Amino acid sequence: MIIPSHSRLPAWRIALWGFAALALLAPGVAMQFTSEVRWDLADFLAFGGMLLVACGAFELAMRLTSQRRSRWIAGVVIAALLLLVWAELAVGLLH
Repeated sequence: MIIPSHSRLPAWRIALWGFAALALLAPGVAMQFTSEVRWDLADFLAFGGMLLVACGAFELAMRLTSQRRSRWIAGVVIAALLLLVWAELAVGLLH
């Protein structure tokens, strides 16, 4: 089947959601090999929700601006916020 060029997903979109899927799978794989990683369903749901919000925000930023610099800034800010929330939930970084 030939897909018309106008309906193909951009490479950044495939990379973004592919990375999110791999990041969500990583703890599950790590749990098979070590007892240091102990996630339950709530942990996976929380991290999945965080990734969904972060990737959705990045997609929105990509749609709202066409300037490369603005896209980079948005990506860095979104990634920093994701890491900050993750660290706070994991170890209480701000407390």
